[in-house]
Amino acid sequence: MTHASAPIRVLIAKPGLDGHDRGAKVIARALRDAGMDVIYTGLGLTPHMIVEAALQEDVDVVGLSILSGAHMTLLPKVTRQLDEAGLSDCIVIAGGIIPKEDVDVLTQQHGVDAIFGPGTTTDEIVTFIRSAVVLRRGSRD
Repeated sequence: MTHASAPIRVLIAKPGLDGHDRGAKVIARALRDAGMDVIYTGLGLTPHMIVEAALQEDVDVVGLSILSGAHMTLLPKVTRQLDEAGLSDCIVIAGGIIPKEDVDVLTQQHGVDAIFGPGTTTDEIVTFIRSAVVLRRGSRD
């Protein structure tokens, strides 16, 4: 169990065939600058590979960047596999071009804790992660 004062560990991943990773790298750097331990997995991961990395790295947060349009397939697969792997307390966030109606389905039905679209500041993401991790760590104690 991660101690309440331990640094927040975040896995940033690019699921699927999406080849654009500039945004993921910007977020990874911002989170690192905010004092978080960040693991960036690179491009082209399957949901299974993302879950395996989350297990190996003992992360608090899985951040998924997706611009390919496959978010309604890939994000539910990741959240389901996280649950199956015993990582249901892991916070899942996503970023990319995701229509509002899909945001609602992903957050209300598929276990994605937050989705950050274009124009979201890195400060908003840092604040969300810190708050969510404090709540999750507090509920495990």
